[in-house]
Amino acid sequence: MSTERRAPLDRRRVADTALRLLNEVGLDGLTLRAIARELDVKAPALYWHFKDKQALLDEMATEMYRRMVAGTALDPADTWRERLLKANRGLRTALLGYRDGAKVFSGTRFTGIDHAPALEANLRLLTDAGLTLAQAVDAGRTANAYTLGFVIEEQGMRPSPQAPQTPRAPQGRLDLDDRTRRMAGFPLAAAAGELLFDDYDRQFEEGLALVITGIATRYGID
Repeated sequence: MSTERRAPLDRRRVADTALRLLNEVGLDGLTLRAIARELDVKAPALYWHFKDKQALLDEMATEMYRRMVAGTALDPADTWRERLLKANRGLRTALLGYRDGAKVFSGTRFTGIDHAPALEANLRLLTDAGLTLAQAVDAGRTANAYTLGFVIEEQGMRPSPQAPQTPRAPQGRLDLDDRTRRMAGFPLAAAAGELLFDDYDRQFEEGLALVITGIATRYGID
């Protein structure tokens, strides 16, 4: 038995273990019982720290965020466009580092205020550009929702490399040749397959550019 397993439990250690196990079993297989087994404790021991799985997911998302911003600093010279680009590119990269990372992150609530400094700075940048606070919130939320939704779809179509190659978590891309044959009567829809299911980096960047351009157009800011 390792020294780590005998160490006292705390929220951070449970979340670290859960994130490690997530890459092996995915979100569906991540149960409190499985985490307890990994920690070599009884499942009830975890309830001292987390009342249910959702509370654990909240802590996992918080830890993911801490890791994402560790050692980084906001550039005060950023324009609002540059800040949204950097923030959402960084979020996508971080989420792709975990199997089902976007599903874990989506719908959770941070357990601390680690995110508050960046949120304050981003809202300040947007309001200084001419947006009201409500508009700044809508702009940031829309870009964030785009990134989360995109990565959920991306990970669904192209599972994380950490995931084992099993029938339930197949690796590789969609059989586009088969799709094209089946949709031969719909030439535009058939040809769209290469654009819909390949080169996710290009897809993400184009979609994010559309969101940011839409924000500028909607609110009349440069």
